[in-house]
Amino acid sequence: MADWNPDAYARFRDLRLRPALDLMDRVPDLPAGAIVDLGCGDGVVGPELARRWPGLQLLGIDASPAMLAKAAERGIYARLEEADAGDWSPDQPPALIFSNAALHWLPDHGALLPRFAGFLAPGGSLAVQMPRQYGAPSHRFLRDFAADMFPGRFDLSGWQAPVAPPVEYARTLSPLGEVNVWETDYVQRLAPSKDGHPVRRFTESTAMRPFFEKMEESEAREFLARYEAALASAYPAEADGSVLFPFRRLFLIVTR
Repeated sequence: MADWNPDAYARFRDLRLRPALDLMDRVPDLPAGAIVDLGCGDGVVGPELARRWPGLQLLGIDASPAMLAKAAERGIYARLEEADAGDWSPDQPPALIFSNAALHWLPDHGALLPRFAGFLAPGGSLAVQMPRQYGAPSHRFLRDFAADMFPGRFDLSGWQAPVAPPVEYARTLSPLGEVNVWETDYVQRLAPSKDGHPVRRFTESTAMRPFFEKMEESEAREFLARYEAALASAYPAEADGSVLFPFRRLFLIVTR
C-alpha cells in the first residue's frame, strides 16, 4: 500500500488512544529490558508508555517513513526503526512488546504472536490491541460494495477476518505463559463533519485504504457515494448531528 497519511490518521487521536491506555493498565510489572512500541505509527502511544515505565528504554518500530518522521518529532524514543513488524526481531529480549492497532494488518497470528512472545525476557509481556470490527456495517459495506461493483478486482469469496475470536487467541497463547484476553465495544461519538459521513471520515485513513488504492478517481467517487448513503442508514445522525459509532476491539496480554 501507499504510505500512511499521519494527519488523516491523527484526526481521531483520542478515540484511537483510549484502547491503548486500557491495554496499558492491564500490563503486569515488568522486568529489566526495553519497551518496544511495535507498529508505533506517529508515536501517539509513546508518551504514555514513557510515563508508565519511565526507567525503561523506549524503541519504536514501523514500516511507514511518514509515520516514523512524526514519531521522531516527539523526542521520546531512544531509537526508531523502519521495519515490517512481521519480519522484525529484537537485538535483546525486551521487557514489553506493545502493539496498538497494528497487527491486524499481518497474517497468520497463530504463528506470529507466539514468535513475538518468544522474544520476551523472562517475566516480560506481549500486549496487543486489534480492531475486530469486520462484521460491522462500517467494514462490511466496504467489502460488499467493492465485490459487487468491481468483481474482477476484488475477489472476496474466500475472505476471512484477520482477527480471530478471543477464545482462539487464549487457546493458542496459553501454553506460552499467563494469558489475559478480552474484548471491549466502545460506543464512540463522532462529531458532525462537513466533508462526509463521520464514520466514513473515521475509516478513510485505515480500513478504506486497501480498497481506494485499487480504484480510479471516478470509480472511487461512485463507490464513496454508495458507501456514504449506506452509512447514513446504518449510523443515523443524532439531534446535534453527531453519530454514535460502536467499535469492537480485542485485547490480549501474554506474560512469560
